Amino acid sequence: MIDPQSKTSSRGPLAGIRVLDCATFIAGPYCATFLAEFGAEVVKVEQPGPGDPTRKFGTPTPCGDSLVWLSEGRNKKSLTIDLKNAEGAALLKRLVEKADVLVENFQPGTLERWGLGWQELKKHNPRLVMVRISAYGQTGPYSPRPGFGRIANAFGGISFLAGYPDRPPVTPGSATLPDYLSGMYGAMGALVALRAREHTGEGQVVDIGLYESVFRILDELAPAYHYTGLVRQRMGPGTVNVVPHSHYPTNDSRWIAIACTNDKIFARLAELMGHPEWAGHGKWGKVAQREAERAAVDAAVGEWTGRHSREDLLEICSRGEVPCGPLYSIDEIFTDPQYAARGNIAHVREPRVPGNPEFAVPNVVPRLSETPGGINWLGPALGAHTEGVLQDWIGLGPAEIAALRQSGAI
Repeated sequence: MIDPQSKTSSRGPLAGIRVLDCATFIAGPYCATFLAEFGAEVVKVEQPGPGDPTRKFGTPTPCGDSLVWLSEGRNKKSLTIDLKNAEGAALLKRLVEKADVLVENFQPGTLERWGLGWQELKKHNPRLVMVRISAYGQTGPYSPRPGFGRIANAFGGISFLAGYPDRPPVTPGSATLPDYLSGMYGAMGALVALRAREHTGEGQVVDIGLYESVFRILDELAPAYHYTGLVRQRMGPGTVNVVPHSHYPTNDSRWIAIACTNDKIFARLAELMGHPEWAGHGKWGKVAQREAERAAVDAAVGEWTGRHSREDLLEICSRGEVPCGPLYSIDEIFTDPQYAARGNIAHVREPRVPGNPEFAVPNVVPRLSETPGGINWLGPALGAHTEGVLQDWIGLGPAEIAALRQSGAI
């Protein structure tokens, strides 16, 4: 359990890096969250009044902010600025002079209309790294179009592959997958750009379209189409090129995943199933033979798994060195010893909620042996750090801050 009131954070590997998170929802903010987890000072720039929409998106809590915000706003400071306000835009430019990274995910052209585009901001800080995440990227005929994760899943090519061939395409796990993927690519891009800046002294733009993050992870989909003309179709839980490599039922109404990625592993599975003759020189000994009779292979494996409980199958397959795993629901994840041993779920106290209860959130990834990341606090109250940031970053005094409040700039 982490108590943000008593935790003393060590200097992370990104200590000294200042980030302005001007983004909303998940994609851009997750990029900034990743940097914050490893020690960067991240200031979340939010619209006065409503703040980031994720504060009200998802399950509400007694502090007025949602679980999405508490989890994904971790380690950030909240500063309110109306970027459409001329004084607010001028204030952001002053902050940019002190920043290393700025993250945004507005529709392309939005910041330019407010006088805050790249060409303007780099005048104030030529060393700035600007991460820009949008539906289709900053260029191309679709650039001005709006979009969210669901659209990126569809346009990026993964939704077409999700589901069974005789049924409509389904959501591939979560509509937010492109947001988190793009946030990770954005963080990697920012770190690469900061590294390049050490040599050139100049900043640059990191430009990501949500759909591009999806398209990048589709293994051989593109080269296979170009080389062979194959248009891959939906395969349910199956996997192209290998079989058995799917989800199979158990006799206790659960499911197990089994992955035979080569002939040797299938031979081990066939032995466990009591049919070693199927492997080697047998009818299914080669992957091409199994591909040709995919339905029959999967049916045979399913018939075998259906005679055992999930726990027995996990033991049998593990003992036989056949890759396997349970299909977990979230309640099972919370009780699994591997998750516990790795500390994959962090329990963080939230003092804004009466009773100062613990909230469970996904812990930091990746795990560094010497300079690990951490969670110092959950998503803060709207504008909680406005005065502190303006004082620390650009030296504004109480009277100046009061005037900005009066004008509606903050």
